[in-house]
Amino acid sequence: MYLDVFTLSALVDEFMDGLVGSRIQDVLDVDDTGIGFEVYGDRKRRYLYLSADTQTPRILLLDEKLRRGLVKPTQLGLLFRRYAEGGLIEHVSQPPWERILQFDITGPEGAISIICEPMERRSNLLLIQKGIILDCMRRVGPDENRYRLSLPAHEYKLPPPQTGKADPTQVSLEEVESFFAQNDDPKRKAQQVLASRLLGISPLIAKEIVYRASGDANQKATEADPSLIHEALRTLVEPLAKRQWQPGIVENEAGVTAYSVYPIESLSTWRATNSLTEALTAYYGAPVGEDAYRAAKVPVHEAIKEAQAKLGARLASLERSMTDQQERDVLRQSGELILAYQYALQSGQTELKAQYDIDKPDLVIKIDPKLSPLDNAQAYFGRYDKAKKALDDVPRLIRETRNELAYMAQLATDLEFASSWPEIDEVRQILQASGHWRGVAAKKIAGSGQSAPLRV
Repeated sequence: MYLDVFTLSALVDEFMDGLVGSRIQDVLDVDDTGIGFEVYGDRKRRYLYLSADTQTPRILLLDEKLRRGLVKPTQLGLLFRRYAEGGLIEHVSQPPWERILQFDITGPEGAISIICEPMERRSNLLLIQKGIILDCMRRVGPDENRYRLSLPAHEYKLPPPQTGKADPTQVSLEEVESFFAQNDDPKRKAQQVLASRLLGISPLIAKEIVYRASGDANQKATEADPSLIHEALRTLVEPLAKRQWQPGIVENEAGVTAYSVYPIESLSTWRATNSLTEALTAYYGAPVGEDAYRAAKVPVHEAIKEAQAKLGARLASLERSMTDQQERDVLRQSGELILAYQYALQSGQTELKAQYDIDKPDLVIKIDPKLSPLDNAQAYFGRYDKAKKALDDVPRLIRETRNELAYMAQLATDLEFASSWPEIDEVRQILQASGHWRGVAAKKIAGSGQSAPLRV
């Protein structure tokens, strides 16, 4: 889940109505990746939080007071304070089809722009004056990006134009047909085709379009009907093009799992909210209290549940192996019977039927005709020894698995009571270290090491 083009467009409209004309009264270093702005306008004091976190970038307008989360102010925070504190927010804008928000401010040292680029691993927060970067949260030199440097005293440039993508508000049926005709991957999903060929279409929007067209959000591209896809695309995007936003959230027993600026028909628990700001706060969590980070806990909780299921299956398998003594005894008995009947075996014989216990039926023993009776017997004894040795390790493995299950239960408890990004991240890091975190490697969400990055 991320801040896509249309979500940022809706934020622009809300900020133009609610932020423009407000004065910045204070600037705060909330955490290592985020800056807070206390703004006053329309007889109301609110708090704008801009985060360039590489995993969970956020743009939140809050009623709750922010507090400094760092012991010492950062160089960037001091610079923001110098240029923005006391300034007036004049305008909020977004470059076409970019995940970028620009705040134009008249400050104590002249006109400046604060540019927020909430693009996950490339997230950044920049202070610009007369088109020149004064400083930024994440400095990018020529070794990382020769075209687009993010360094003090360098010109600010927008990302290069997105080529090969069509405008979703103007795309024709013929173009949509060509998108699917050019697909040569039988495993590719229709949503992936749309997201790769249309400007501003996030995976969530693409899934919604495909669902409205077919009833199956995960429909394969080879099975898609371009005419139905085009109609669903037009129906969804037309209100967005007119800036007719319908903000809402998806909420279930796990908490708020998604937000959008259009109704999500593919997820039955979607409900409308009064504003996008309300939806974003619900998703990213209120900045105070034990439930502040419910949405962030969802994937971590799922990882713990998956780990518990795997460990439970492993424990059951190990406990079953403790009862398999009969199978191991058969291996030993087979070797002994081959030795007992070795002189009665015929050349090329592949099977021996013989009774080991008087009160039990004959054993049917497979024999390798390429081996001598002695070698066949030794093979069975070898398998028996290996199985017996494995059994010797089982009690230890059972203890270790039970300990891991107990540890997972403790992690689940820690996650339940976590009330800050660092506390949630600590659980994620433990899961990753123990091999139970799937997908993108867990990174520090907020490196301050303080309590919550947003605090009252």
